[in-house]
Amino acid sequence: MSVNENILLMILGMSVVTYIPRALPVAILNRLNLSKQVEGVLKAIPYAALGALIFPGILSVNSQKLIVGVVGGTVAVILAYLKLNITFVICGAVAAVIMLQVYIL
Repeated sequence: MSVNENILLMILGMSVVTYIPRALPVAILNRLNLSKQVEGVLKAIPYAALGALIFPGILSVNSQKLIVGVVGGTVAVILAYLKLNITFVICGAVAAVIMLQVYIL
């Protein structure tokens, strides 16, 4: 086997390994009759996971000045609460952090 064939086999193997944990729950849950409460909990999992991934980053964005991350996160929460498009939420939070660092700090 050449290097290209090894790389191709590795990519194929990695794609199968990542596909199985994604497809298996879908295949199983489609056959079950779930209550509305269970469906509500399952629909909330992506948002909870996203929050768990983002929150530590907010607190560690600038090790000397915690306020930078807190302001950026607060602006993002406010813009998201106003139901703006995700692009505007991200751009608004980035703009707030830039303005804070350039003009105030």
